[in-house]
Amino acid sequence: MANIMRWGGADITEPFRRFLEGDMTSWLRVEEYRDAGSMVVKAEVPGIDPVKDVDIELVGNDLRINVRHEEKSEHKGKEGYRSEFRYGTFSRTVSLPGPVSEGDIRATYDDGILEVRIPLPEETGGTSSRKIPVSRTGATAGAGGSAAGQA
Repeated sequence: MANIMRWGGADITEPFRRFLEGDMTSWLRVEEYRDAGSMVVKAEVPGIDPVKDVDIELVGNDLRINVRHEEKSEHKGKEGYRSEFRYGTFSRTVSLPGPVSEGDIRATYDDGILEVRIPLPEETGGTSSRKIPVSRTGATAGAGGSAAGQA
């Protein structure tokens, strides 16, 4: 599988890459979308205390979300006593579309859903596209001259 990873490089999507590396247990599944000038990242993480169990960091243009989850249960009955526990840390790094201010990011937790809202940076220059000219070099430029300088 290491050969597959070297061959695919960055072309392999994050979930598939984590599957091949055997890292699915520590991966936090999120939903990302845009809403009213903000990027919204949602994760379903029931049964946590958001104050103690969630860490959100802004590192450059990446948002890092770490969630710790611990669950304990005890069963006492006529048949005996059984105790179970599960715990783990789940994380996800989400690339942001540009630089944002840490003070503008808002995170809320309601009914098991963690929601992080990141205001999108203002786009400068609008959404218009511009064609970039390509010039030829060398002897294959042809008799018609070089395309350099033409728009």
